[in-house]
Amino acid sequence: MSRVIGQIEAIFRYPVKSMRGEALEAAPLGWHGIEGDRRLALRRTGERGGFPWLSASKLPDLVSFTPLPTPGAPGEALPTHVRTPDGQELPVFGEALAAEVGRRHGAPVEMMQLRHGIFDDATVSVISSATVRQIGRLADTRADVRRFRPNIVVRSTQAVAFEEDGWVGGVLAFGEAEDAPAVTVTMRDLRCGMVNIDPDGKGLDPAVMKACVRANDNYAGVYGTVTRRGRLAVGQPIVLLGREDAT
Repeated sequence: MSRVIGQIEAIFRYPVKSMRGEALEAAPLGWHGIEGDRRLALRRTGERGGFPWLSASKLPDLVSFTPLPTPGAPGEALPTHVRTPDGQELPVFGEALAAEVGRRHGAPVEMMQLRHGIFDDATVSVISSATVRQIGRLADTRADVRRFRPNIVVRSTQAVAFEEDGWVGGVLAFGEAEDAPAVTVTMRDLRCGMVNIDPDGKGLDPAVMKACVRANDNYAGVYGTVTRRGRLAVGQPIVLLGREDAT
């Protein structure tokens, strides 16, 4: 049976993988996630393994680099510059930015653009604010949703931490119309050391990941794939559909 489980509390996208994200009031949802999300990433040029992308788990400083949106540009438009933690504004594809990140990382990198994005497990990540608050309480730290780098934050009607686990296998529709944008929830989100990184660049707090482990076997939030395109907006009701309801 379908039921309204809450509403969209916040929407985020991350134009450059592992760099600072941006909060949006509305965003187009396409087949490859939110338009403009993770379309750029820094490649470790000397890496010959299966995952060449530089992430904040290897360089925590990355979360303090800020992609700068182009005023008035459409949602899919890529940033043209990145503000470094030192306040410099450098062209995204310029040698200076690659050199600055490479210096901090200790190895060369280059900026790459992938049309359909660079994702770890799925194109859309979802977490409830109740889950974030519970982890913050257990870690005795400020509950900051940015640590979890979600695309969609849910203000749940039940406000039960880790409620998202029960959504796996179902479909989240954003709006109550039959043609509302929708995401099939495919798996729980197994967390990594990224959650320990302060989003304002103030260091690491291992207590956050320890709280995830203690509370829910290190799962917090869910991943999904887009099954219907459309427009997301803060405040939209979220309807949980079972497999049969979604067909």
